[in-house]
Amino acid sequence: MDRVGVAFAVAGTFLFASKSILAKWVYALGGDATELLTLRMVYAWPFYAVVLGRSLRTGQKDGGATRVSARDAFVATGLGFFGYYLASYLDLLGLEFVSAQLERLTLFTYPALTSLLAWRFLGESLSWRTAASISLCFAGVALMYHQETKLPDASEHSVAWGILLVAGAAVSYSAYVVAGKPLMRRLGSSTFTSLAMIGSGGFVVAHYAALRDWSGLMELDGRVHLWSLVLAVGCTVVPSYLINAAVVRIGASRTSIIGTAGPVLTVLLAIVVLGESSSAWHFVGMALAIAGVTVVAR
Repeated sequence: MDRVGVAFAVAGTFLFASKSILAKWVYALGGDATELLTLRMVYAWPFYAVVLGRSLRTGQKDGGATRVSARDAFVATGLGFFGYYLASYLDLLGLEFVSAQLERLTLFTYPALTSLLAWRFLGESLSWRTAASISLCFAGVALMYHQETKLPDASEHSVAWGILLVAGAAVSYSAYVVAGKPLMRRLGSSTFTSLAMIGSGGFVVAHYAALRDWSGLMELDGRVHLWSLVLAVGCTVVPSYLINAAVVRIGASRTSIIGTAGPVLTVLLAIVVLGESSSAWHFVGMALAIAGVTVVAR
């Protein structure tokens, strides 16, 4: 397996895993999902525009085209609706109702969805090793999920609603990964990611403009803007390029399965940084998930 691709997937997973922690901080400071998503994309937008211009002007190391047809640009920006607008909005909205641990565990049901969709529509192989990895990872996620719902401070209604929202985000992101892979290979990960994120930003801005007054963003605590900027660059811009580059190098299935380490990282950060409740069974679940990642990495 391409070691660089694996390294990209691991680094991207860690940075994405930190997103839930920063989002919880923003919520504690008075922001909500719509405001956080908007600030995140507004701050990230210039970075993607610069990378796109540079990729088209000088070429790319990942072998993508230096010219993009109007049709490919339209499709790539349209896929941004599913991959970063809809998935991110549903995920951040669900995070208002459930803990960072439960959000990440539910979101990362997407590796199985992605692997199955890639097998069905892209012709990627589903070997016994991949199947075993999926089984181990899901066993760990299922155990951790069950324990999380038993915590005394969990409201059954809010947990159910939050799970539904985050599960919707997982389905949306899975469709984006699978549908975007052929185009990503043709354009290169940098160009494709930039177009998808720029398109996503357009949907986010339209969403906010339809529901809110722009002056509301200026009235937010300055720390909300600061953490949103950190979230935009460290947990959105950088990992989005890393993950898509990993997909090109090692495939959608392997990238997604390595991404199951995300729940483990988020759980640890949530316990240490946010002080969220946990149990011994959470760690048993994490051990199973780590075993699954180890199998596919080998």
